[in-house]
Amino acid sequence: MPARPVTSPIEPGPFGLADLFVLDPLRASPLAWVALIICAAYLTGAISLWRRGRRWSPVRALSFALGCALWFGATGLGVNAQAETLVSALLFQQITLMVVAPPLLLMGSPGRLLLRAVPHRGIGRPILRGAIGGARSSFARMLLHPAAAIVIAALAFPALYFTDAVSAILAIPGGHGVLLALFLLLGIIAAAPLWSLDPLPRAPSYGARLADVVIEIQIHAVFGLVMLLSTAPLFRAYADDPAGWGIPRPLDQAIAGGLAWSYGELPLLIVLIVTLSKWRRSEMRSARHREAEEDAELERYNAQLAARNRSDPRRIS
Repeated sequence: MPARPVTSPIEPGPFGLADLFVLDPLRASPLAWVALIICAAYLTGAISLWRRGRRWSPVRALSFALGCALWFGATGLGVNAQAETLVSALLFQQITLMVVAPPLLLMGSPGRLLLRAVPHRGIGRPILRGAIGGARSSFARMLLHPAAAIVIAALAFPALYFTDAVSAILAIPGGHGVLLALFLLLGIIAAAPLWSLDPLPRAPSYGARLADVVIEIQIHAVFGLVMLLSTAPLFRAYADDPAGWGIPRPLDQAIAGGLAWSYGELPLLIVLIVTLSKWRRSEMRSARHREAEEDAELERYNAQLAARNRSDPRRIS
């Protein structure tokens, strides 16, 4: 009797890594087209300034365009269609929209560009009033509280996944799109105190920024570790092995955990280094300022002593 061929319990599927990064307009999220519209509006404003001979940093424009490109890539390429099959694809979208794209968008200074490029008369006047009023509102100050970023990180990672709320949201028609929009919005709110070059209604101290970053790193690390070590499906929406991929669900979850540990931590490590560097330079400037004030005070004191000595007729010659 001929020996039966040995086969893998899970046959290789027709999908590969390249399928995640091909343009898929028919299955793209509406959020992808919003990215293109916003990028076009930003570049239109920047070009209008350049044409009028007014300065606007090309580096800021490039930063914003790259942020929009990542935003479009996470929501408009094949990864968007596969996010309902792969936990790792959904987490890639989440990390891109929450952690990677927002810093680039914020470093583009869209607020300053709005103030400079939008006309101060006609329809531009109510737009500017609304933008300035919103930025100065008590609601904006509350959102930019240093604790907000920590709460957002806790809700968007361990709370969303370990309570399996992600499955409940994905089961709602259009739930995936709602999740993506929330990821982007919450990511911008959490990143604003750390990355924004625009004036903010609340400017957190370096100590608060450092605490935010360190706690967020720990949240990502614990979340990623649980995903890496899980040996059984964790979510109802992803209970079965991903069809067409030829990998078991625990491996898919482990890849997601690896993304949280690497792709999700890198921007936080960068802002940690930058924050420590800026804090050190700020402390050095403060120390030099204090030394200059002390030297000036000492010079004034010596001048007063010299004046008293000259006016005292009993001084010793």
